[in-house]
Amino acid sequence: MRVIICGAGEVGFNIAAYLARESNDVTVIDHKRDVIAKVNMELDANGVLGSASNPEILVAAGIRDADMIVAVTEHDETNMVACQVAHSLFSVPKKIARIRNQVFRDPAWANLFSRDHLPIDVIISPEQEVAHAVMMRLSVPGTTDVVRMAENRIYMCGVLCEQNCPLVNTPLKQLKKLFPDTAMKILAISRAGKIFVPGGDDQMLIGDEVFFIAATEQLSHILSGFGHEEQKARHVIIVGGGTIGKNLAEIIGQTQKEISLKIIEKDPECATKLSEDLEDVIVLNASGLDRKVLEEANIKEAETLIAVTDDDETNILSSLLARQYGCARVIPLVNKESYGTLTGTLGLGAVVSPKAITVSTIMRHVRRGRVKAVYNLIDNFAEVLEIEASESIPVLNTPIRDIKFPKDTLVCAIIRGEDVIIPQADDSIRAEDRVVIMAPEGRAAKVEKMFCAPVDLF
Repeated sequence: MRVIICGAGEVGFNIAAYLARESNDVTVIDHKRDVIAKVNMELDANGVLGSASNPEILVAAGIRDADMIVAVTEHDETNMVACQVAHSLFSVPKKIARIRNQVFRDPAWANLFSRDHLPIDVIISPEQEVAHAVMMRLSVPGTTDVVRMAENRIYMCGVLCEQNCPLVNTPLKQLKKLFPDTAMKILAISRAGKIFVPGGDDQMLIGDEVFFIAATEQLSHILSGFGHEEQKARHVIIVGGGTIGKNLAEIIGQTQKEISLKIIEKDPECATKLSEDLEDVIVLNASGLDRKVLEEANIKEAETLIAVTDDDETNILSSLLARQYGCARVIPLVNKESYGTLTGTLGLGAVVSPKAITVSTIMRHVRRGRVKAVYNLIDNFAEVLEIEASESIPVLNTPIRDIKFPKDTLVCAIIRGEDVIIPQADDSIRAEDRVVIMAPEGRAAKVEKMFCAPVDLF
């Protein structure tokens, strides 16, 4: 597949790295000379210097033969024009654009992106994606990460093993005895900055972050087994009233009306606008690092503080302050990769990474064939794919032990009708099954092809 990526920031660079590892023909366009030099030096991709909306630059990047354009520059307008040029002049089949300005997301202007006007096949709004990701963590207390899959039949979750976790120092092969008739599978463990796929003799230790798949109706029982019996939050404080904070407040107001919500926003104009737009929400015009303000917001009674300002340091420090006041759960937004390991040592488990969420969202639309969803697991360690099995794929009705999957690939779950199956080696995949598979970094494309009928590839 030939892909043109417009913008070599963190998101564009990571998508290029993903696709290049899978032997795709990748070209990256950016107007910064040093960024293009980094692409050419570090990736198996071609870097082109120039504006992504310039037809001549697009031609130099190979747009005439491209299967897809992914526009993720810093400017919405450049992304939109790049997709328009790709469609109108070069008939590129698939066009994906990141658009941050929420004005363009207003339903009143939805017709703007139709094929007759500004034809973009997939629009990614990082702010909305992050707000929804935070909301998912809020809806399943006790988790550091949570994703619903297979039409809400199963969850993929991350949890921290704390002092009260009864499962620590227990070989994983004994979990089936401890959780009989329970649909659950451990996918990966993150320990002291290192990630691995555990075997049956491995044990979970205090401080580990454990990722697992579980059937929806059994999730609360499994979380209880990990020592997580937290109640859903009734009092929530949001630090940061920008686009993400406002989107989150609106989602909470629409879906969780029982939650008492306060927002701390330091910009006076933004705070005033929030108080006008959001009913039943208390808005405090102040810094989230002000102890007196946190006390005024009744931080001692809040179960959750969510820090989503545009400053990582403020998000981390306000979360630490909340912990000092006894706030049971904090969810800071962190952009910088360098803070990834630091947040773990500080006990800030449910960290939200906009870059990881945006990359994961875009990759869902890059995958072809019967792939219904893709989720990035732990900073590119692996991809978790949800795939529909068609009648004409070669792996059908073959025992899993006999299928030549790429190394370290895990068949995590099979959803067959109303049943959620954690497959064993002698189980097989049937037509119309939904299959959840974890593929290590760089091997998802091979798994994808195994589930493609010939017609799906074109």
